[in-house]
Amino acid sequence: MIHYKIFRNTSELPKSWDALAIKDVFLKTDFLSGLETSLPNNISGYYVGVFKDENLVGIAIVQRVEMYADDIFRKSNQNAIQQLAKQLVSKIVKGNALVIGNLMHTGQHGIYFYENEISQTEYLSQLEKALEDLKLEIKTQFNKNIRVIVFKDYFEADAIHENKAFFKANNLYKIQLQPNMVFTIPDTWESTEDYISAFNKKYRRRYKTARKKGINLQYKELDLEYLKTNSKAIFSLYETVSDNAGVNSFKLQEQHFYKLKVHLKEKFKVFGVFLKEELIGFYTLILNNSTLETYFLGYNKDLQHQHQMYLNMLFNMASFGIENGFKSIVYARTAMEIKSSIGAKPHVMHIYLNHTNNLVANTVLKCIVKYMNPIQEWEERHPFK
Repeated sequence: MIHYKIFRNTSELPKSWDALAIKDVFLKTDFLSGLETSLPNNISGYYVGVFKDENLVGIAIVQRVEMYADDIFRKSNQNAIQQLAKQLVSKIVKGNALVIGNLMHTGQHGIYFYENEISQTEYLSQLEKALEDLKLEIKTQFNKNIRVIVFKDYFEADAIHENKAFFKANNLYKIQLQPNMVFTIPDTWESTEDYISAFNKKYRRRYKTARKKGINLQYKELDLEYLKTNSKAIFSLYETVSDNAGVNSFKLQEQHFYKLKVHLKEKFKVFGVFLKEELIGFYTLILNNSTLETYFLGYNKDLQHQHQMYLNMLFNMASFGIENGFKSIVYARTAMEIKSSIGAKPHVMHIYLNHTNNLVANTVLKCIVKYMNPIQEWEERHPFK
């Protein structure tokens, strides 16, 4: 018999959870435990196990997100039209959402099942029932209605798109997002020198210029003790970049990076950027099997342009990936043009979205998503020979 169970914290998860043949650190208990101890204040996590008799054959990560105007919109804006749009979006989006996946990271890090044990249709059917249970539980426990359901983020080739009947039955609309920028590392590259040599003349010159502007920067991997002692300074640098986004759906806790390091250990890397011994920036990486995942970063905005700090961080990430034998680097879905200039390629992604208010039409939903996550006009760069 196929059935499901809902778990409300990682300490409840069955031992068989990590025994599943999942090649995704974001679905493993080390990451989930670290995340659980440092989630943004407006996000809480649930875990769904799908069982065939007593055997765990599928899992899902579900996040309850409380969406309010102050969380979504960071920068004040006096433009009357934008203020009106902001108010409209706030009214429709405001409230509770259930996200199947991890809202805090780009990519499909929400579902997994054994295809030889259970069909996708059977798996999604159990997940549908679990979501109904969670909606009822949240209404009973918090007196909050779930207004939005989101399945995120799927590449075009993902098999989930084949299950059109499920999404149609649940009024889940397919919406295209900005692309995920992924750098596929050629098998023949073994060192940073191979990377630099592959640039055409224009982009090799650009690389050298960036390195020259950043010549006074020092990069050091930050250990657990440093993260604990300097959480406030690191958070301030993160906040500078996060708040500048204008539209966002969460803010990390101050000790997020420290707590994630406690649980992920060497699978989580934090590198500090120093100028004359002062921390002026940082970037983070998650080692996800053969994939290197870029995570959050931050910097002193007054020094960023002068030292081309952001571009140098991107180069450092590429270098780390190549030198440590990774197959690809996930650069996520912001600043696409500059990421394409260092070698990343765009990969289209989709979400499935449902608003529980039937008056909110498909067209309105698409407008909201585009407003909160606009597909920007940008020119893809081609840096290699």
